[in-house]
This record gives sequence, structure tokens and C-alpha cells, in this order.
Amino acid sequence: MISPASLSPAQAAARLEEFTVIDVRAPGEYASGHVPGALNIPLDRLGEAVPALKSASARGALLVVCASGVRSTRACEILADADIEAATLTGGTSAWEGDGRGLDRPEGARATWPMERQVRLAAGSLVVAGLLAGRRLPAARWLSAGIGAGLVYSAVSNTCGMAAVLSKLPHNRAPRSGADLDATLDALQG
Repeated sequence: MISPASLSPAQAAARLEEFTVIDVRAPGEYASGHVPGALNIPLDRLGEAVPALKSASARGALLVVCASGVRSTRACEILADADIEAATLTGGTSAWEGDGRGLDRPEGARATWPMERQVRLAAGSLVVAGLLAGRRLPAARWLSAGIGAGLVYSAVSNTCGMAAVLSKLPHNRAPRSGADLDATLDALQG
């Protein structure tokens, strides 16, 4: 498989009008600020969007974005398996904003931590809880061992089950006024 093209924020900004920009973060992350013009298709729902993305890619180039570039790279791999060419934004929205470029923030949207930060908080908290509980109940240390093993698997497989679970929490969902996936797919169809 060919690795996806990566564009720096400056390269992407210079050609932004050429792209259909797809943000694969959780809806809550997307609502807290996204690359101008980006449409939200969470990574865990990308499979549903393949036909619409194939249609959109026939009309022009796709640029896939996430918070840091990890999920967008994975999304590009999934799209490549479906014969859809897409580029990823190196460093994601963090690099975009760090490069002095603005993010669109819907009126009244609340700030949500990036998923990687949420995973670090949850994993770290569970490890500490397992170690503390292990002082009274030694078997509780297995919680810490399980989380550690999950993090190793996550790194090796470049997937994250904890992020998939956290993305289902209410604060990671789109606000009620936000566009839903069906409306996004309709817009991509043409």
C-alpha cells in the first residue's frame, strides 16, 4: 500500500480551496474548532462514508484532518484500501493552529480536550487507581497491568480502543445544533 501524501499547514492552506476537507475527529472535538470548511466524519464511522467520499474524490482532492495526524493517517489508509486517494494534514489541527491559522468555531461550542489528551488522562487515572487499590487488594494491580498492555497494543497496532470508547461520551458528541453525518454525506454526494 502507498503511504498517504502529507501536507504541511502552509502547503494545505495554499491549496485549501482545491480540497474537500474531512475532519475525522469525534464530533465534540470538531465542534471545538476545525479547519475552515471541514466536514466531520468521525473515524469510527468512515466505513459508512466511503461511497460518498468516492463521489467527492471524483470531483476533487480530499484532505483528511484530525488533532495530530494519527487518525487522519489511519483514515487515509482506510480510504486507500477503497481506492480513494487522500492527503493528510501533518500535525493536524494542532499544527494548523500553531502555524497561526484560524479554526472555525461554531457559535456557543464548548471546548473539548483532544482525544489523545483524554486517553492519557483516562489511562493514567486507571493505572494510578489500580496501584492504589493494589495496596489493599493485590489483585487490583492487574488493572494497571491491563491498561499498560492495552497501551502497548495500541502503539503496535496504531489503533486505540480507549479512544473509541471515550468518543461515545456525551461531551465528545456533536451539539444538537451541529450537522449530522447524514447531512454531511448528502453534501459530499454532490
